[in-house]
Amino acid sequence: MKKIRDYISYLRIRIKIDPVAFRIYSVLRILVILVAIRQLLTKNFEGFAICILSLLLFLIPSLLEDHFKIEIPTVFEAIIYLFIFAAEILGEVDAFYTAIPGWDTMLHTINGFLAAAVGFSLVDLLNRHSKRVDLSPFYLALAAFCFSMTIGVLWEFIECFADLFLGQDMQKDFIVQNFQSVSLDPTHSQKIIAVKNITDTVIHTADGKTYIIEGGYLDIGILDTMKDLFVNFIGAVVFSTLGYFYVKRREKLNAEENRTDKLTRSLIVRNIMDEDEEFRAEEERYQENQEAAAQNVGRKYKGKKKKQS
Repeated sequence: MKKIRDYISYLRIRIKIDPVAFRIYSVLRILVILVAIRQLLTKNFEGFAICILSLLLFLIPSLLEDHFKIEIPTVFEAIIYLFIFAAEILGEVDAFYTAIPGWDTMLHTINGFLAAAVGFSLVDLLNRHSKRVDLSPFYLALAAFCFSMTIGVLWEFIECFADLFLGQDMQKDFIVQNFQSVSLDPTHSQKIIAVKNITDTVIHTADGKTYIIEGGYLDIGILDTMKDLFVNFIGAVVFSTLGYFYVKRREKLNAEENRTDKLTRSLIVRNIMDEDEEFRAEEERYQENQEAAAQNVGRKYKGKKKKQS
């Protein structure tokens, strides 16, 4: 009970600190609860389980912040909530993966981008708070890219495992009209046999059932896997590039942030101590600007007095 009370008090603090992210979290949580009720009424227990899983996933950012004493920026936190809702509720429960072409591709691209942001943040936290580690911006970007691609590959392993052993279809299939294979070579000499312009495929099962695939041949997941990894690659490259230039500019003294830098900073997890340091740095920059403005006014005033005299 004490942990629950502590967590509730922590949430209250979070509401005051970050009201925007909490509003998004609250709206999405209410929507998930409504969808869960709908799944129960329609006796779709698998969809109900996905809703419960989504509610649990919504808790992860706050738990990570509390446990590791880190600060997840508002923009990044909001994107995480929206990503979970889009992937689990819209994608799985409401079947957007099959109903809307490109939905899966969009989410895998965003996943590559977000995973690179997470990997970049982990290495950047180590780099800034360890006396023994001093990594270059290129190494930070490379580590972020490798982290994102590793997450992408591991997810494809999970999809393959679910399809092979749990009877799922997470690797969505493609209809193809052409393919090449050495398995069709009757001489077994690894000669490539090309099959082109397939119009339909007929499948006969041992229990006498027949399935007709119109429009071509059913590719079992390999094209989907390659497509997912490719768009994950694109997302990882984009964020790694942004992170590289962000750190390069951050290392320069008195360098002003541009819009790209501000966007990148809004996606990088920071230590709470970094927040205090950045706040003090902002105060110092503000004071310096105020003093410079006062000096300019003073010079102009002296110049006018000299002209009058």
